[in-house]
Amino acid sequence: MAAHQHLSSIDAQAWPGIATYPSGLITAVRARRAEAEFAKACSNAGLSLEVEPDLVVHHDALFARIAHSGWLGVAESYMAGEWSTPDSSTLVKVLTRLLGVGYNPATNQVPLSESFGGELPGDLVNLYSGDGLSHHGGLFTSGVSTTVRESWPSFTRGAGAKKPHFVDVTTVHEPDDTVDREDLADAQRRWATELCDLTKTNVGTHMLIYPASGAQVAVQAAARRATVDIASADDAHLKFLNDQLVLEGVDDSVACLALNEGIPNRTELKSRYEAIVSIEKLEALGPKQRQAFVEALSRLLVGTGRAVLQSMVTTETMSKAAYSALQPLRAYIWPGMELPSVEDVHKLLERHSGLRVVEHLHLGTHYKASLQYERSFFDGRLREAAAAGFDQVFRRLWTYQFALREALLALGMIDSVAFVATHRHRGGRR
Repeated sequence: MAAHQHLSSIDAQAWPGIATYPSGLITAVRARRAEAEFAKACSNAGLSLEVEPDLVVHHDALFARIAHSGWLGVAESYMAGEWSTPDSSTLVKVLTRLLGVGYNPATNQVPLSESFGGELPGDLVNLYSGDGLSHHGGLFTSGVSTTVRESWPSFTRGAGAKKPHFVDVTTVHEPDDTVDREDLADAQRRWATELCDLTKTNVGTHMLIYPASGAQVAVQAAARRATVDIASADDAHLKFLNDQLVLEGVDDSVACLALNEGIPNRTELKSRYEAIVSIEKLEALGPKQRQAFVEALSRLLVGTGRAVLQSMVTTETMSKAAYSALQPLRAYIWPGMELPSVEDVHKLLERHSGLRVVEHLHLGTHYKASLQYERSFFDGRLREAAAAGFDQVFRRLWTYQFALREALLALGMIDSVAFVATHRHRGGRR
């Protein structure tokens, strides 16, 4: 590995993979090949590298990183400032087109971690959230919803044929052109309200939000006179949420519960919840953690209660290139990230819990619009991010992850889906 003057300002302890880049004779040979393949991919994708360039390569270290780490190298080089785009919207364009032509430099896969992980820092979420409370996407007022009832096979194990069951599948179509980023706050509140509707939360409902995914769902549930618990093993995040709940005036109805570890044991959380909401945690967990996670949800949900798991999922068009492109997110943000398919979620719940999916709501186009506006807010608050202690490498990483997820949604390779699950046997506590 080699260091260089252009990397001298990068904190090598915080970013060891960014502060240096691969070097040596073999790497140099591979880098030349990587450069030729990158140029060809850009040409195939219709991206300009010269006149009014879509991207500018500032340092040849980009190609050494690609030769060594593939898509992870692409991202690390962006984080190091070795290549750039005129703005973040063009970054979305670049990633969308490269993935669209199947650009997939060879590399070893980043190993998955079984770590449950912490929550996103509240001061980071505030930099891009529309409502100041949510890191999740929104549901905009425009966009027609259609619902069909589909027959799904049983995925439970055991001898004998299992009867199929029906699932209500709702697709929320793309918001119209009148939507802009000032609508994001209202859209995030609307989605929180929709989550309360999906769980049938009302007066007296005992809701669990697990893991802690922001305060907006709790605020909307409290407005319905529900009792809400927010559970997390991240003490700092719980304190941040509690401060937000006080400001929103709902702290009397919402309790922040500290867990020792990511998965609650039987003494920490009791089986007493009629509604459970979990946002964007399932896709960040490794296989063993997923199983433990849904087993816990099944234990905590009682009677005819309803749990909603919102997750990013892969679609049938997910490519090998797109899967590889997720490596930077696994390496730097969500160590266990391996996006499931819709069928994977059905199988997971039926085989490792007492739950079964009875509805799913697809809102990928609204999620894409949400990411676009979150990215825009973040762009406008880069100085605030720096003042909050997020260095330049992190700021580029966060811009990159917005752009990558937006690109995958634009290509239809991923979707955002809310799964509504109930107990297969509805006779009460399991």
